[in-house]
Amino acid sequence: MPELILILIIALVVFGPSKLPDIGKALGKSLNEFKKATNSNDDKVIDITKDAEKTEKLSETTDLKNDKDKAK
Repeated sequence: MPELILILIIALVVFGPSKLPDIGKALGKSLNEFKKATNSNDDKVIDITKDAEKTEKLSETTDLKNDKDKAK
């Protein structure tokens, strides 16, 4: 907590009180976009994993069918 107060005091001195709201808005928007990009990548990884699992199951099913056909 003391670190945050120190950062805010430094920001106030460097940018001045009139610029702080604009900087806060810009920082908030940047963090929001970063979260969206991160979530998007997580969703893509999940989709790829599900597709790989489906492909693996299909391959196993095909192998079992081929083994069954050979046994006849």
